[in-house]
Amino acid sequence: MDLQPAEQRRQRQRTEARRSILDAAETLLVRDGYEGFSMRRLAERCGYTTPTIYHYFGDKKGLLDALLDARLRGLLRRMKRVALGEDPVENWRHQTLAFIRFGLKHPTHYQLLMMPRGADEPLLPVAEQLIELMLRPFSALQEAGRLVAGDVEAARQAVWAMVHGLISLQNGLPDVAWQADLDASAVALLERGLILAPGARA
Repeated sequence: MDLQPAEQRRQRQRTEARRSILDAAETLLVRDGYEGFSMRRLAERCGYTTPTIYHYFGDKKGLLDALLDARLRGLLRRMKRVALGEDPVENWRHQTLAFIRFGLKHPTHYQLLMMPRGADEPLLPVAEQLIELMLRPFSALQEAGRLVAGDVEAARQAVWAMVHGLISLQNGLPDVAWQADLDASAVALLERGLILAPGARA
């Protein structure tokens, strides 16, 4: 008897179960927050028993880390598809707009990624990869002396604040007649405020 089809079916069932559990966990987390999240409520929502959930993810922390890891990997794949060249300004612009598009296309994923974690919770390896990728243009601009603030962290926080505002406002207020080119215009304005032209002085 050939067991390969049976094993493939079991693997498919495991993959589907994990996906269903993670999707349900994301919905509960966004709705109730970390404090209101429980494995019992998750079991009620996803249709799998609590022992099954523990079997797949170990414990609550393992589940939440797996969920965050999965969503961060989706974002990282998106960011790695951004075409980069020699100009760090263009690289920064393209990456920033790609991040905004991700947040607008996947509002629930974005809410999950922005939820606060415990102060003692270490960054997941995929989060470190994502941060390193998005800081490369800033590091290149700092080395060239082209950051107005002269500080990568100050520039990063300014961009983060603007990007978060663009995503959160448009997702949270869909009835507002937002300008079609709002994201590109905002990024262009921030670029003029943060980045010096070659040879310019702050």
